[in-house]
Amino acid sequence: MLCRIRQQENSSMGQRARWKRHLLKFVVAVLALGAPYSLVSAKYSAKTEPVIVFAAASLSPALQILGAQFTTRTGIALTFSYAASSQLARQIESGASADMFISADEAWMDYLEHRDLIQGTTRHDVVGNRLVLVAPTGSNTALAVGPRFPLAQALGQERLAMGDPTVVPLGRYAKAALISLGVWEQVADRILPADNARTALMYVERGEAPLGVVYASDAHASKGVRVVAVFPKDSHPVIRYPMALTSHANPHTTRWLNYLLGAEANAVFQKQGFTAP
Repeated sequence: MLCRIRQQENSSMGQRARWKRHLLKFVVAVLALGAPYSLVSAKYSAKTEPVIVFAAASLSPALQILGAQFTTRTGIALTFSYAASSQLARQIESGASADMFISADEAWMDYLEHRDLIQGTTRHDVVGNRLVLVAPTGSNTALAVGPRFPLAQALGQERLAMGDPTVVPLGRYAKAALISLGVWEQVADRILPADNARTALMYVERGEAPLGVVYASDAHASKGVRVVAVFPKDSHPVIRYPMALTSHANPHTTRWLNYLLGAEANAVFQKQGFTAP
């Protein structure tokens, strides 16, 4: 009897041992199958984590085209946030998540660089622009822009659309041009200030202002305005769009920056009315 009991115990222990070995093999197999999946998933997530781009509103049409081309080619997703350079710079200063900043002037890029919020070694001028005087498409206004040109008379009782000169780069460029040409004092109290370049354009498109000072690229992209005249280059500071990676940029942002500096991107920018930097 005692021998049979011991034999049964030994058999039961053997079964438990075999069961544990099978379980261990099963767990190892599952982990082996799961490891490649985890690695692929992690790689895929890292590759497709969106690059967040804060860009001056006037860059919107060109960047939408370039962003689509870049994502198709690389698989790297891009998320754009457009506004006045001043607004975007202050958002970054306040901790907003951004991988790249593209400003419509050097002042707001300097603002972030002095606060160590961008990587200075990645800073490059990507494009330039021109200032133009525009009117709604149906307007027959004819005006030559030059020293003391009759801007106030052309406005009549209406206002001139342009960027807010206290904070918006477009406004600062426009004010500098009007001062240089000797007509600022005539229209200083008749400005319709916009919070970004695209809004200034919209005011004219909607007929809320008979004339506006906007970027040539914005006028080029609009069917609602026509260019009345181009401002002389020497009437305002050179318009530059610097870009840089932020201090905590997604590593994939470097590929996007290099793409923007390439010949393909330059061709798109120029087709959209921008100039070489």
